[in-house]
Amino acid sequence: MTAPRHFLDLDEHDGAALRGIVDRAAELKRDGPPADAPLAGRVLAMVFELPSTRTRLSFDLAMTRLGGRALALDAEASQLGRGETIGDTARVLSRYADVIALRAERHDTLLEMAAAASVPVINGLTDRSHPVQLLADVMTVEERLGPIAGRTVAWSGAGNNVAASWIHAAARFGFALRLACPPGLAPPGALLEWAEREGAAVSLSADPRAAAAGADCVVTDAWVSMNDRDAGDRAALMAPYRVDETLMAAAAPGALFLHCLPAHRGEEVTDAVIDGPRSAVWDQAENRIHAQAALLLRSLAA
Repeated sequence: MTAPRHFLDLDEHDGAALRGIVDRAAELKRDGPPADAPLAGRVLAMVFELPSTRTRLSFDLAMTRLGGRALALDAEASQLGRGETIGDTARVLSRYADVIALRAERHDTLLEMAAAASVPVINGLTDRSHPVQLLADVMTVEERLGPIAGRTVAWSGAGNNVAASWIHAAARFGFALRLACPPGLAPPGALLEWAEREGAAVSLSADPRAAAAGADCVVTDAWVSMNDRDAGDRAALMAPYRVDETLMAAAAPGALFLHCLPAHRGEEVTDAVIDGPRSAVWDQAENRIHAQAALLLRSLAA
């Protein structure tokens, strides 16, 4: 039996495979869904341990546009919330669906799901990473600026799960990533060591202005992620990392602003930036549909 084509993290795939997904996503956006409905009769099961707007809707729309059907299952409204194991849930869903997308609190839950499933499992977000978001982000940069290889991306904020996927992407797509993170909120040291071993141009500092200087793209995320328990302590620590017009002015002329959303306006980003001409966040959100459609086609070899 052929092993399922899981998509658990960017670092598990080489640059050529990821490039193929992004290029196909761009084709789907340009040309529209294939007329032959390649996923007709196929089912995507979406399992959510955490709230979701873009991930839920974009996967649903992607599957529908390809001729398939998507079903959403919230953990608290299912037997997962009553003690059924992840492994047992994976085995049942493998009989009901052709592919599973999981948004989990812990990355270990994703790994457990993938180990037990006999159909492909896709990481829709965990506390470790958010790889499907980065497919859309790379696509967005490239449709605005051209190839991302050789460009410079600046991250301003905590070294969270989205930052981790930017590190993976820098290694696989060949761009420079400058991370500016508050002391104590840097990405895990093991992840930075991985990037160094991979030859990725990833640097870390505590200076957001230095990170943004001449960058082609400035990226941030919410100050408090879903699993963070120290929300009350973060505001003063994170304030210097707010993306405002002054920080964007340090970037290259025509530099983009990206945010995976939801945004907390006035915290990690100002209205002037997110609503301004450099913001690509709405394209970024739309591109989740196309990137995930391309990923579903790859996962199901269609």
